[in-house]
Amino acid sequence: MTDAAHSTDPAAEYAEYADAPRIVSEILWVLRQVRAIRSLGTEQGREFWLRKAAVLDRIAIEEVTTYAPQVAAKAVETAEAAARRLVEYDATHTGLSLRGSDVVTDEDCRAYVRREYHAWNRAQLH
Repeated sequence: MTDAAHSTDPAAEYAEYADAPRIVSEILWVLRQVRAIRSLGTEQGREFWLRKAAVLDRIAIEEVTTYAPQVAAKAVETAEAAARRLVEYDATHTGLSLRGSDVVTDEDCRAYVRREYHAWNRAQLH
């Protein structure tokens, strides 16, 4: 796990989410998807893993800017795990190659989520 009080600028991190729906809306979307998939017995797709990772990253960013590192640590750890899950999904399903990749550390994975969410969200808006 990385230090919850990492040196990057939270405002810059959060900029990738400028056009994102409210956190509560995204949490509700994720929960609806979990219920729907359970009832259908199918696998979650990339949009689910991306949106889940992004909302958990947004929560972690807010926690880091609001609370002491030891308080924010669990949110950061959860965001890192979700980001890794998206990277694993993309490596398995979309051909993302991790050889020579800049997606190595937990923070790299979270930055990957931000970039991918930003690109996905812009595509949804246009």
